[in-house]
Amino acid sequence: MSHIALITLVVRDYDEAIAFYTDVLGFELVEDTDRGDGSRWVVVRPRGTGTASLLLARAKNEAESASVGAQTGGRVGFFLYTEDFAADHARMTKAGVRFLEEPRHEVYGSVAVFQDLYGNRWDLLQPA
Repeated sequence: MSHIALITLVVRDYDEAIAFYTDVLGFELVEDTDRGDGSRWVVVRPRGTGTASLLLARAKNEAESASVGAQTGGRVGFFLYTEDFAADHARMTKAGVRFLEEPRHEVYGSVAVFQDLYGNRWDLLQPA
């Protein structure tokens, strides 16, 4: 096995999730295919990378709906690496991303926790 390709993120709505990840975070839409049963295969990833992508999966029942925004129990569950922390932090703040703390400069790098549109916690991180 060589790498993790996709990580499923349960969302309320495909289009609002696509808009957030592409317009606000700057990801690219890799695929949006109608599966013929009312569901879609929607994949987004950070621009210019060939690394792990997110499979945006619309919640289809009560249990899945309850997990939207809480897939990691309130912990940071996603880590978005950057090569220019200050510029990306400023761009994301201007775009309306909710940061839960001021940027910190740790031994391992610069980091700040933010929430996606559903409340999932992410680290914006520039490794040292």
